[in-house]
Amino acid sequence: MNKYDELMNRKNEIMLKSVGINFEKYKKGTIAFDYEYMMRDVGYSISDIMKIQSETGVGNTPLIELKNLTQLARKVSKTGRAARIFVKDEQCNPSGSFKDRRAAVSVYDAKKKGYVGVVSATSGNYGAAVASQAAMRGLKCIIVQECYDSKKVGQPEIIEKARKCECFGAEVIQLTVGPELFYTFLKVLDDTGYFNASLYSPYGIAGVETLGYEIATQCREKLGKDPDVVVATHAGGGNLTGTARGLKKAGADSTKVIGASVDLTGLHMASDYDFNRKSFTTGHTGFGIPFMTWPDRSDVPRSAARPLRYMDRYVTVSQGQVFYMTELLAQIEGLERGPAGNTSLAAAFVIAQEMDNDQIIIVQETEYTGAGKHVMPQLSFAKENGIKIIKGNPLDEIPGKNIVLPDHPSKLAVNEKDLDVYRKSLIRNSVKGLECSTISIIDVDYLCEETRLDKVNVIKIIEELGVYIK
Repeated sequence: MNKYDELMNRKNEIMLKSVGINFEKYKKGTIAFDYEYMMRDVGYSISDIMKIQSETGVGNTPLIELKNLTQLARKVSKTGRAARIFVKDEQCNPSGSFKDRRAAVSVYDAKKKGYVGVVSATSGNYGAAVASQAAMRGLKCIIVQECYDSKKVGQPEIIEKARKCECFGAEVIQLTVGPELFYTFLKVLDDTGYFNASLYSPYGIAGVETLGYEIATQCREKLGKDPDVVVATHAGGGNLTGTARGLKKAGADSTKVIGASVDLTGLHMASDYDFNRKSFTTGHTGFGIPFMTWPDRSDVPRSAARPLRYMDRYVTVSQGQVFYMTELLAQIEGLERGPAGNTSLAAAFVIAQEMDNDQIIIVQETEYTGAGKHVMPQLSFAKENGIKIIKGNPLDEIPGKNIVLPDHPSKLAVNEKDLDVYRKSLIRNSVKGLECSTISIIDVDYLCEETRLDKVNVIKIIEELGVYIK
């Protein structure tokens, strides 16, 4: 057996040691596990988490009304009406994004359990968040990044995030796109014995719950009511999951939660050729759809990010629309923020026009911008990779071929996605590979919770897949 196979065969053992969670105890049926038991087992109440986060300056970020953007939405709306648009300004966190909320709990727990360091595999803002929190708590930190194609050409946005991680004192291991990421990540965990500060652990998702909780309480304080809609940029699912759970803990049960992703249809995330032909490294369909339909593809045996349990609607927007919205936010609201949060802002601008003037729509996060994350280096990099940059109708955009910047704000639009398609796909992924063609009623109930479908529909789908209830 070679070193690669030997290490991969020990992945569950390594994960158990590095996260400190025995995921087997949550198992209920053939495919079912007790999700709420796992989340309760974190051992921290939402007030505990708020205290942990406040110790390092995380959370309690402002809720800002985008009055000029709201006026523009009403001006271009077909009805002349649009909801009031607000944004939760998560750039105010120490490393510049909502990811500090996730990292704060994981790093705190790592130190409490006696780990001397933390490791995370991420090419996004989470690396900087983990590095920042580790610096504050006096722990060592290693970030494993997938940032180059085979020619060693790196995404400017990812390179910028590496710079920020190193700024906080972390060691950054940079890799080319492909299967080496998970192997290298496992090897680092095995060699160091550090804590796996996973994006998808219960600690990380519990940390985001304070974001949803704050949105509800701040909205009530400012406006005397709960938000009608909250829009969350959707990638791996933790952002939306944690926010929705926090809203529910605050009692905002009637608030609709909408996921928004950048449409990168046709670009394969593990393709060396496609890697640098996309201008978004997070918040896109290349993560959003796979992680929605099979959450446990993550770096822990059971992901705590399970967006289909909470998503009321899912829309996509084009790359050009997000770049346009980034510039629009800066020029009419005086807020220069990064691209990820502006994905949901582009969607919210359109969705607000479906609503009445007295309704409230909240974009639940912003992120910092600068260096490679800024619009201009991203567009310049796209040109260098043969992508045409044009103005016109964003519906004409073809990912990997062109980026279409809207020539008028009325051209912004969302692409409605059918959640039932993804629900069926999740069920299919859950039952494939079973040793037998039967599952129990416990498994059926679990699939109902995962998909928010009723029992009749779930049974119909699994029987169509050749699986039956024993």
